[in-house]
Amino acid sequence: MTRTVIFSEDCPLPAIGQGTWYMGEDAMQRRTEVAALQHGLDLGLRVIDTAEMYADGGAEEVVGEALQGRREQAWLVSKVYPWNASATDATEACERSLRRLKTDYLDLYLLHWRGNVPLEETLRAMTLLQQAGKIRRWGVSNFDTEDMNELLAEEGGEACATNQVLYHLASRGIEFDLLPACRQRNMPVMAYSPLAQAGRLRRDLMNHPVLNQIASRKAITVAQLLLAWVIRKEGVMAIPKAGSRQHVAENAAALDVILTSEEQALINQAFPPPERKFPLDVI
Repeated sequence: MTRTVIFSEDCPLPAIGQGTWYMGEDAMQRRTEVAALQHGLDLGLRVIDTAEMYADGGAEEVVGEALQGRREQAWLVSKVYPWNASATDATEACERSLRRLKTDYLDLYLLHWRGNVPLEETLRAMTLLQQAGKIRRWGVSNFDTEDMNELLAEEGGEACATNQVLYHLASRGIEFDLLPACRQRNMPVMAYSPLAQAGRLRRDLMNHPVLNQIASRKAITVAQLLLAWVIRKEGVMAIPKAGSRQHVAENAAALDVILTSEEQALINQAFPPPERKFPLDVI
């Protein structure tokens, strides 16, 4: 059974979406990137995550091209720079993103990371954008537990729909406090770089003997194993970037991969869960 994540208003979405970090940087790759995103939609990967930061808006332009005539099939997410998160600047930044995306609304708009603009002002900006019909929901990214507590203490902070953070097998710190706190509030967590950027971050995951053994036994790739691991718990969505139709298809197939308790125990031996608080990993 395909894993789903429930967002606000009982909105069920596949637990694997499509990331776009590093898209839009090479004009020679544009056609391939557009085709990959469209293939993902064909396979039911409705969530497409992008940001004004990615390729200085170039990734949003790629997404906009991919969604021509198909906007209603996608659940579209973009992110605003922290210095654009004031009431006036957020409106202008959102409008620029919408133009690049060739749409008139976002399903979810995130504060990319916390900056110097007071949270109260950012909340007001998000509320104004909602009232104007420019965004359906809002959330945050790269917020640690203390940041979330401050946000939720603000008036209207409980409307936060998600927290998007770095989460992969070699970066499990959120499991100690942040992830349980979000789950207690029924707030989905979006995991960016769930493949640790093809295993390059911190440890060479793709060549790990335990992971290769499990993947071989299940007749899947290590990447599919890593994705299945990230979404093993309810309320966690993975948003890997896939620049080709083949990689998108592999990602989509990972939705149906279920890890046994024995397999999870082997993974925990190789990559132990946190036993104390760690600062939030950010890249």
